[in-house]
Amino acid sequence: APEDAVGDVIGDLNSRRGRPLGMEPVGAGMTEVKAEVPMSEVLSYAPDLRSITGGQGEFTMEFLRYEEVPGHLAGKVVEEAKAEKEAVKA
Repeated sequence: APEDAVGDVIGDLNSRRGRPLGMEPVGAGMTEVKAEVPMSEVLSYAPDLRSITGGQGEFTMEFLRYEEVPGHLAGKVVEEAKAEKEAVKA
């Protein structure tokens, strides 16, 4: 990400339940931000990152591990799964 957008990128990752792990300058006014973010929160991240960074940011992702879904989100996940199952039956 461009150096002047790093704060906004980290703020956005935090809003997605992310945990920033570190930052490292990579030259040409760019900074690499490393973070762990739930996969469900970054499936549509590319357009948001482009917007935050004026089209200059890019990202990669890789699966790291499974974690328990927080209680306040678990009910939502179950309801969405039930709705999908019912839609398939219809």
